Formats: sequence, C-alpha cells, structure tokens
Amino acid sequence: MNAQLRPSDAQEPALRYQVGFAQEFASEALPGALPVGRNSPQRCPYGLYAEQISGTAFTAPRHANRRSWLYRIRPAVLHGAFTPLAHERFHNRFGEQPVSPDQLRWDPLPLPEAPCDFIDGLYTMAGAGSPRSQCGLGIHLYAANRDMDGRYFVNADAEMLLVPQLGRLRVATELGVLLVEPQEVVVIPRGIRFQIGLPDGIGRGYLCENFGAPLRLPELGPIGSNGLANPRDFRTPVAAFEDREGDFRLVQKLDGVLWQAAIDHSPLDVVAWHGSHAPYAYDLRRFNTIGSISYDHPDPSIFTVLTSPSDSAGWANLDFVVFPPRILAMQDTFRPPWFHRNVASEFMGLIHGAYDAKQGGFVPGGASLHNCMSGHGPDAATFEKASTADTRRPDYLTDTMAFMFESRWLLCPSAQALAAPHRQRDYQQCWQGLRRHFDPNRRTPS
Repeated sequence: MNAQLRPSDAQEPALRYQVGFAQEFASEALPGALPVGRNSPQRCPYGLYAEQISGTAFTAPRHANRRSWLYRIRPAVLHGAFTPLAHERFHNRFGEQPVSPDQLRWDPLPLPEAPCDFIDGLYTMAGAGSPRSQCGLGIHLYAANRDMDGRYFVNADAEMLLVPQLGRLRVATELGVLLVEPQEVVVIPRGIRFQIGLPDGIGRGYLCENFGAPLRLPELGPIGSNGLANPRDFRTPVAAFEDREGDFRLVQKLDGVLWQAAIDHSPLDVVAWHGSHAPYAYDLRRFNTIGSISYDHPDPSIFTVLTSPSDSAGWANLDFVVFPPRILAMQDTFRPPWFHRNVASEFMGLIHGAYDAKQGGFVPGGASLHNCMSGHGPDAATFEKASTADTRRPDYLTDTMAFMFESRWLLCPSAQALAAPHRQRDYQQCWQGLRRHFDPNRRTPS
C-alpha cells in the first residue's frame, strides 16, 4: 500500500491517500482490522461485519472486475423503510420532447440564496439512456452553500463524476475521505455512500452520472506506455470511519428517483477495506497533453482523461475530455479547434480562465451543448484572429481549464434547461460575423 499527503490538505493534516488507478487497494484505520488470508472469517476483528460491494458482475474479466470487501461497524442493511423524496430539479427525465439541432449555451448556474446542500443544489441539464438499460449518462450542475449535515447520499443508478468549478469539496465516503478543489475531479462508484462538505462555505460545479461501464483509462495505442492521465496521479482514500449515532437520513437514487430512509447511525462506519471498487480523485493539471509538433492537430481523442466504453468498439458511452494549458507549435495551421460536425454529442464546461475557441460568452461555470451533427467551432472573432496569426512562433495557452462530456448518445436537454433564465438564447450570434472569403480568381490565400 502506497500513501501520499498533499500540501493543499493542510487543514486536515491526517488526510492521506493511496495512489494508482482501479487496482487492488487495502487499508485499515485500526491495526489488524483487515482479516488475513480470507475475506469472510467466522468472526471479524474488533467485532466488525464483513460485507462485499460489487460494482461489476461477479464474472467480469479480472482486468475489468470492480469489487471491494468492507469491514464495518454495522452492515449496510440497517436503516428504515425508504419513502420518495421529491426533487423537481434533479432527475433522469430525458427526451420528453424532440431534440432541436440548435447549439445551446448557458451562463453559470446561479448560486443559492437560501440554505442549500449538495443534494438540494443539483440541477439536471441533459442526458441519454437510463439506469434501467445500464447505458447512457445524465449531466447535471450543482450549486450549494451548506454541508450535507445529517444526510448521506448513495447513487444506485450510476457512477458519479464530480467536476468542481467554485469551492472545494470534502467528500467523506464509506472508504475514506477525499478533499478536492477546482481543477481536480472526484469519481464516486455506483453504490458507495458519501457525504459532501463545503470547506469554503460554497460550492458550484458539474456532475456526470455514468449509467454504463465504469470509467477507465483510455488505451494509449501508438502514444506508447506514457502520457495523458498517468495512473500514479490518481489518489484513493485510506480507511477513515465514523462511529456516531443520531437522527440521520440516507438518501438513495434508484430508477431515476430519489428516496430517503431514517438511519440512526453514520453509514460511513467502515474500519477497514480492500478491493478495487473505490472512490478516487485526479488533478487535471497533471494531465500530460499530447499534440502535433509539425502541422495540423489530432482530433480531441488525445485529450481523453477517462472513458466508459460501450458495446461497440471505439464508440464511447462517455468520454471525459479536458483542455488544459498547452503549447501550440503547429506551423501553417489553423490552431484553434476546427469547424466540425460529428456523430458524437458534446457537453462542454469551463472550470477556469478562457477557452481558446471562444472570445466571449463562455465563462467559468457556464456550459454548452452541441448535439450529433450540429455544426460548431470557433466564433467569428477567433476565426479571424487565428487565420492571420504568425504560426512561425508557438502559442502558449495558459490560465485555462475546459472539459467535455462526450458521448455516442444523443444528449436530450431537460425542459428546465431549455427554459432556464441563464440560457443564452442568442448563442448562435457568435458565428454570424463569419464573412465570405471565396474568390474563384484567387487560388493562393492572400
């Protein structure tokens, strides 16, 4: 077991991590709490209960199998009966109306004025598929101003990818604690119970529910054995348990609906665990960007951090793609993203700074949706600037961090996202300044 302590975690000096990606981890908060040589002894150390959680089928191939054994104070079955919990803004109701081919863009989700925790602050933007089919994804925003005090959340429908944009998140899970800040991400596997605190008193960002196969690192192909997101930069928590009783609520999402049950103890009571079904965090600033050093530039696949494959090779259920600071050195090349239409659908967000394909209107906390075969690309101002730039010298893109949820599925915007006051209804105007340059008598560009 490897562990590291990060300087940015100074406010919680005991916070340590194991490093690596989706491998076999082992951790115990009390010495000897992990049984030796077996998973389910007749009596566990310290009077703990043994419990397995399986994130994939029992018979999934070894390299893709995700499961963990937990040694806890009480088994997960101990709670009251579930009753529906109304939440009109967070759901999986996608495709209730025909999907327009219009390009869509939104300003940041307004911050709440009344007390609002992470669960209450969730806001559904778009999605495809369903938890029942175990394929597709749901895309949401969140904005909160209070801790999840007395409430715990578990998503039985999906793996959750959280992308903070404003404010740090303290993510306390059954398997330990993760502290993440903007420009970092955290992944919470399906079925893991957790509670989110806001060390800075406020939090806003993006959430993607992955209904399909668990996220994994993409294959590197001709890139070789290094590059993109390196496994050693992912961090998984060490065991850290809560042993407390009280009047709490366990909120569970199942079949696209929220449910809640009374629970008289903290469900984060795992004293030791081992396995591969575990939460993890990653710092996007450590992404090793690959690019061209001659002419043109490769397609955005080279920016893939994590991927959830579908049943068709090369067609992702979900790709998580990031556009970090980088150097553009391609000569005689249009360096920003080119104009394009593609079969995949793209939901973009901006975490920090500016995005190189837009001169304005796309701000941190904002979002855009370009669906299957809808034309998109740089705005008019970006095109004019890049078309006349001196490409004999490199461009250094700094102070930026954008990302994309890309999918083979048609992403159906929610009714509330289409009607939202923060939707930019004049988004298409950013391309209206593109001028006609065609001259049949001039073959060579001037």
